[in-house]
Amino acid sequence: MKIFISADMEGTAGITAWSETDRLHADYPAYRTLMTDEVVAACAGARAAGATEIVVKDAHESGRNLLVERLPEDVTIVRGWSGHPDGMMFGIDDSFDAALYTGYHARAGSEGNPLAHTTTTRIACVTLNGVPASEFLLNALCAARYGVPSAFLSGDHDICADARALVPGINTTETMRGLGPATISMTPARATAAIRATVAEALSRPLGTLLPAQDAHYELTISFATSHDAYRVHWYPGARHHGMCRVAFESRDFFEIQRAYLFMTR
Repeated sequence: MKIFISADMEGTAGITAWSETDRLHADYPAYRTLMTDEVVAACAGARAAGATEIVVKDAHESGRNLLVERLPEDVTIVRGWSGHPDGMMFGIDDSFDAALYTGYHARAGSEGNPLAHTTTTRIACVTLNGVPASEFLLNALCAARYGVPSAFLSGDHDICADARALVPGINTTETMRGLGPATISMTPARATAAIRATVAEALSRPLGTLLPAQDAHYELTISFATSHDAYRVHWYPGARHHGMCRVAFESRDFFEIQRAYLFMTR
């Protein structure tokens, strides 16, 4: 069994402030360790379920956060950003049996995490076919393009709820709940134990149904915090103004949605 793990940070147990996720801040090293611990736990759970190959995409900010020396020696890690539209899922293909997501967080416009966003804080809201979009929604659809089911997600309460609505049957570990600028969180030790056990459970059952619904046509809308970004982005081929500070793009091919999103959010 071959497993892909997309690892983010803002949904890691204990994280509450932007400084804890910023590699240039003194707070960061301790929380970088907690992010790594959750990935190691997911790897251990996958191995317990019979995984023979694991690829991890470091998918937070610089793409260079995980303490690579802490990862199991037979794991392959994808670091940095290639520029490929698969983004946080770069490295996945149709050879994988399942995708897992650690440290994921609530979408832009949600109140479920003090650090809620979708890709960048310059965005106020993203929708796909009228549905508010999280990074998980976009990434699960990316995995589905390759026929890869999404079996597990850990993160805050809101993203876990969104994941279960998008992919019925997905296993989740809720690490925290946001309350304004505060969080109520599991301890890291409890979170890693839960992640390990839940990943093992998730991968020890049939996975074929764990795919989000795919549509024949997609409309992506991005509402920016300022008109400056909206004006710049509407020059992307096929994009159009779609209301105040909002740009839309349509395609039948989800890969084209991914490509537009990559260039429109830079």
